[in-house]
Amino acid sequence: MGTVTALRRYPVKSMLGEVLTTAWVTEEGLSGDRMFAVLDEAGAVGSAKHPRKWEPLLRCRSWLTGPGTAWVELPDGTGLRAGTAELDEQLSNLLGRQVSVSDSPPEHGALERAVPEYDGGVPDVLRDGASVDETGDTITSGRVASGTFFDYGKIHLVTTASLQLLRQIYPAGDFDPRRFRPNLVVDLPGGPGFPEDAWSGSRLRIGEALFQVTVPTPRCVVPTLSHDELPADPAIMRAVAREHRVPVLSLGRLSCLGVYLDVLEPGAVQTGDAVTIGAGG
Repeated sequence: MGTVTALRRYPVKSMLGEVLTTAWVTEEGLSGDRMFAVLDEAGAVGSAKHPRKWEPLLRCRSWLTGPGTAWVELPDGTGLRAGTAELDEQLSNLLGRQVSVSDSPPEHGALERAVPEYDGGVPDVLRDGASVDETGDTITSGRVASGTFFDYGKIHLVTTASLQLLRQIYPAGDFDPRRFRPNLVVDLPGGPGFPEDAWSGSRLRIGEALFQVTVPTPRCVVPTLSHDELPADPAIMRAVAREHRVPVLSLGRLSCLGVYLDVLEPGAVQTGDAVTIGAGG
């Protein structure tokens, strides 16, 4: 059906991550993915979904240096190990408040999201309950997935077909997959479109691992922000919202790109691996 063209891992949530050629997939996702997160004293988990509060994290980069060990490069090029007091101090200076890096998800870690102006950016029920916080942004607040730093899905996949269609809709936009922070980028033969819309409940065999497609991936403001050399572009998500609002669980029609996967069978995945689809179980 398709081929894996990119593998990405993000050892510290909301920081830039690392490119892999081989990854080990566990029942909890890509090994080492979102192993750490930045926490503040109010109990919030650092996420660029609330840009005014956490966007500087996207100017940092993280990568694994060994089992359970991550290295963080700050915007000025300084490199420090995750979990050190020195890194906590530097990140606190960067963010303007006291924070720390942790590998232990809090029991009730708050996940804040800025409410975008376009339709489909958040469920209507959450938009109605949004509030203005100390930054002046209108936000919603939820929780990270229990026992993890994930928002929801354990593995995130995007297809080249979807990105190709969005480029046709908004030619001035740079729909580099890095904006959408996937773990897997899959190249599909044929023309542009959203083929993953038909995959819900299906199983995907990729390398040694077996996955089940759960739900489309709702998009927040993060793809509109600057990533590496990719400039900020608010129109990126307006294009997604115009073209691709689809039902997600009981949350209504949301602006989506990509799909979330659960892991049914762990195993190694490599760039170049074939992707095959089968019926759900």
